[in-house]
Amino acid sequence: MNRFDRITAILIQLQSRKIVKAQDLAERFEISLRTVYRDINSLAEAGVPIIGEAGVGYSIMDGYRLPPVMFTKEEARTFITAEKLMEKFTDFSTQSHYQAAMYKIKAVLRSTEKSMVENLENHIEVRSRPRAFHQSNSNTLDVLLKSISERKIAKILYVALSASEPVERVVEPVGVYHENNYWYTIAFCHLRNDYRNFRSDRIMQCDITDRPFVHKHAPLKDFMHDSWENDNMRLVRVRVNKRVARYIREQRSYYGFASEVETDDYIEMTFLSASLEGFARWYLMIAPEACIMEPESLKTIVRQLSEQILENLNH
Repeated sequence: MNRFDRITAILIQLQSRKIVKAQDLAERFEISLRTVYRDINSLAEAGVPIIGEAGVGYSIMDGYRLPPVMFTKEEARTFITAEKLMEKFTDFSTQSHYQAAMYKIKAVLRSTEKSMVENLENHIEVRSRPRAFHQSNSNTLDVLLKSISERKIAKILYVALSASEPVERVVEPVGVYHENNYWYTIAFCHLRNDYRNFRSDRIMQCDITDRPFVHKHAPLKDFMHDSWENDNMRLVRVRVNKRVARYIREQRSYYGFASEVETDDYIEMTFLSASLEGFARWYLMIAPEACIMEPESLKTIVRQLSEQILENLNH
């Protein structure tokens, strides 16, 4: 990237964030801090009202705006890909907001880029399998994001894996993440007085309240890296014949797969399971070519299920 393009990109980043740190700019553009300072000075000399505060970062004075930037063909193509993903992997409200934003983006494209985008739209499809939300017109994700950004408590009707009826939960969402075709929110649950993980398709209803958060929460990445849910998770280790192991590589992620160690004939897999009974029912599918290493309680559940199967076969 030449210096002109880099300075333009820095200006765009300054406009897109409230505060931008010099170190972040140095890492993004793979330049030294001295070069960052020189580029910032060039922008200031060109009349851009940049505010710099030692130890905090740079920002642009409120009210300063540049005319809409032009997008390259490569950037325009990524918008269409993102739009297709948004259609399949987010809720109805978020899709609507994103579509409105896309109209604004397309409005500033040059005519050649508009033609390219319109043509490309007919050549990209995203196929999703399980429905990630309870209803097709759900606003769950949108409400959770609003709750997080405004730091206001949300009320959800939630059906836990082991329950048959929904229970109202008053929660303070920390963040959301997407995994294995579902959205999840990690939130402080007032009913349990602890942090819990809620899956999007089990949220029957989601509403934001006027009540502010009671607690101060760490960033989402801290919860993702920490073993905060280990109190509710059980360690499971199984040994699976290599012949069968290749057929469950996709399925195993749904049951808490954590790691694996390969031996001559077997693969030892480690899982963190939230439901031993649920894991046992899945394990029965591969049981003839596998064995349970731990825990003993999982072996007991598998025996009980096997006895039930035999009893049913004898009827």
